[in-house]
Amino acid sequence: MKKDLGVVPGVYPMPVLMVAAYDENGKVGVMNAAWGMICAMDKIALFIGEGHKTTQNILKSKAFTVSIADKAHMDVADFVGIATGNKMSDKFERTGYHAEKSKNVNAPIIDEFPFVMECELAEEVKTENMHAIVGKIVNTQAEENVLDEKGKVDPEKLDALIFDQFKSGYYVSGEKVGKAWNAGKDLMK
Repeated sequence: MKKDLGVVPGVYPMPVLMVAAYDENGKVGVMNAAWGMICAMDKIALFIGEGHKTTQNILKSKAFTVSIADKAHMDVADFVGIATGNKMSDKFERTGYHAEKSKNVNAPIIDEFPFVMECELAEEVKTENMHAIVGKIVNTQAEENVLDEKGKVDPEKLDALIFDQFKSGYYVSGEKVGKAWNAGKDLMK
């Protein structure tokens, strides 16, 4: 029997995304955003508020990167979610991490995270109920140690963090339990 829980933002799992952009002075800004999703084969939507320093940076620079946080870097991933660039001018510097300029877009790539999508700003979506930043993915990079023998990202090696909104926890994804577009094919008969 199900129990009523009221209004709960009950989507699980949620990604732990590191969104990075330069400010008007070329300074690296980064935030933790769990509310993001692929919205086309070459697009990502980030549901982040207008007041975030990173949002303001993206709108000015017209570019950003999105990295997937992993277990090894959970402390920094959490810190950049707790701290706000609007009040902490040395937020990125406090992490001790390193960034390099993308060769494809005007945005920083944070070296420590193993997977990154380089994006151009495609559009800002503002409605009464939503604010989103949509990026066109122009390139993707991954460390070799998270790739399989065919050169594809291996989720079992990625150690990607996932966020739990129910109890505010971080978990690690990785165990493969089935094959997509195959697990349910017997029901097609």
